[in-house]
Order: sequence, then structure tokens, then C-alpha cells
Amino acid sequence: MRILEKKSPCNFLVFGLGHDSLMWNALNYGGRTVFLEEDKSWIEQIRRRMPGLESYHVEYDTKVHQADELMKISSGTQDCEVVGDPRFSKCQLALKNFPSDVYDTEWDLIMVDAPTGWVPHAPGRMTAIYTAGIMARNRESGETDVFVHDVDRPVEDKFSKAFLCQGYLTQQQGRLRHFTIPSHRARLGRPFCP
Repeated sequence: MRILEKKSPCNFLVFGLGHDSLMWNALNYGGRTVFLEEDKSWIEQIRRRMPGLESYHVEYDTKVHQADELMKISSGTQDCEVVGDPRFSKCQLALKNFPSDVYDTEWDLIMVDAPTGWVPHAPGRMTAIYTAGIMARNRESGETDVFVHDVDRPVEDKFSKAFLCQGYLTQQQGRLRHFTIPSHRARLGRPFCP
């Protein structure tokens, strides 16, 4: 909340739509706050109660039980370390089904608090964490603050460290981890992780 208050008004992307969404939107008064949600019926329910929120349905094609295999085939591979538009990435972790405007916006803050990730058959946050990191690196200049919630769980812990990078870790408070990721387009040749 402190970072959002400092940067507001700004572009704030949130993976997840919840009871706290109205608060995030209000704290970013004058900025743009976009919510990406996996559950269509939940989106409709929230829209009826809070029609002013900008939200989009996102489908995930991964499952938590695939996390170890996805990490093995993605971590340290050239395809997954190329910085660019995720829509054109060859990395299996890149999410490619957002509205175009989501990819074309330079996000100042990204919060990864979805999709569901606490049971083996749930989508897990592997692709959301990876895509947040690529979008942050792909901005023209400056930096993006990326937050990952529930880092006490193995997927959120391992994937945030691997793809948002220990060297960009700014702070951790409880189950919330904060990374500050600089643009990799502003300084070509920057390593994926410092």
C-alpha cells in the first residue's frame, strides 16, 4: 500500500479480483487499475457490486502439480530469458491471452495474487509470475514494482526467486514479497537476473 500511495496515480496491474479490489482501485485514484481474473462468475458478481472496476477474464492452461516440470524446462533457458512482448515469447510460461491493451501498457506496479494456487489441480501462479517479470523488464524505461502474495507456498517462493530474481528482491513482509525490476530495454545486454 505504501508503494502504491507513492506512485499513484499510476498503471497498476493486479492478477486476481477480490474483496480488496475496490480498495486498490481507490488508492490509485486518477490512475488505471486493471484486474485479471480466472473465474468468470466471480467477475460478474464483482461487476454487479462494483461496476467501475476494469477487469478481464483470463484462462490458464497449467496446474500446480506441473510446477516442478515447468521449472525444470524453463529455468535458465534462452527462450525464457528473452525480454520482449510475452505474446511472441517461445517460453512455455508466457501468458498470451490478455487483451492487447494489457501488453501495450507500461505497468508501474504489478500484484500477483492469483490464480488459485493452493491445491494440485488449480492453475497455480507459475505463468502469472513469469509474465509479470517479462512485462516489467519489457517497459521502455524506469522500473516496475512487482509484488507476489503467498510466498510461503513452494510455487510462489521458487518461481518468484527464479523469474523475478533474488537480486531484484526489495523486501519481504510475511507472505508478501516485493521486487523492483528495471527496464531491460533501456539498457540492452542486462542479464536476466543480476
